[in-house]
Amino acid sequence: MKTTALAAAIALSATANLAHAAYQLNLSSALSAQDPIVQAMEEASQTIAERSDGELTVRVFPNSQLGSDEDVVEQIRSGANVAVLIDAGRLSEYQPELGILSAPYLVEDYTDYERITSSELYREWVERLAESSGLRLLNYNWFQGSRHMLTQKLVETPEDLSGVRVRTINSPVWLRTIESMGATPTPLPWSEVYSALQLGAIDGAEAQLTAAEGQNLHEVITHIALTGHIHLMTGLATSEQWYQSLPEELRTILDEELRSAGEAASQATADAQDAVRERMEAEGVTFTEVDVERFRERVAGVYEELGYDQYRDQLTAGE
Repeated sequence: MKTTALAAAIALSATANLAHAAYQLNLSSALSAQDPIVQAMEEASQTIAERSDGELTVRVFPNSQLGSDEDVVEQIRSGANVAVLIDAGRLSEYQPELGILSAPYLVEDYTDYERITSSELYREWVERLAESSGLRLLNYNWFQGSRHMLTQKLVETPEDLSGVRVRTINSPVWLRTIESMGATPTPLPWSEVYSALQLGAIDGAEAQLTAAEGQNLHEVITHIALTGHIHLMTGLATSEQWYQSLPEELRTILDEELRSAGEAASQATADAQDAVRERMEAEGVTFTEVDVERFRERVAGVYEELGYDQYRDQLTAGE
């Protein structure tokens, strides 16, 4: 496959010239090149090169060019000079408690995550993740948008999702959330969602508007129910081995510029929502306001089932 070949070529380059590879980071994202997040990454790559006088370079690979997120994580754990934009649900495989950051209706607004990621509890989880899995979570401040239900039928209540096969992310918190909302969760790589909808392998997906537009999903769905069940905040994870091999001044530049880029991307994503909705409506997609409380009630048990209830109060109280 093309993505596998590209990943292999990058790995071969790193092996051939370790000194150079230690100062290059390959950033992987499933999002399109037009997404505000990828654009912010590109801008950060320029700033990082300038501040480091070319000692540290960052290359951005959108559209899963380096492989699926799961494949990229395995490259990272092997020590590759790669980082991936990833949600905490996937990271929960290595540090279970982190999954709460992808839990449904955890916060009222994406800006509330700043308090959570400033907490001592969160910082403890990040360090344990690095120690146990070799994954260094650089930051967690990339807001991708609020997740809604994208379907080929009108959805107004949880009951309307009965029997509807909805694509979601393959991790316990995401699967349980979609199931609790009333649908049948169907994990698939993001790059396969368009064709799966087109061929009828799934009946819908849950996603944020900017990402959905980036994949042209408005061409294969007709309705969007504004459930807002997850305010999708994501982070950049890289190899702890590679990260610690960087000189301290380069780590500082990387941390500062990627955090700044995350803040800029989050604001750009938030600002883009209304315009994306208008364009989708112009293409014939119907947006439906729903009674969010009905969906919130359906997913309340997810926290207890996954052992997150003890952490929710601590995080949302800012302890």
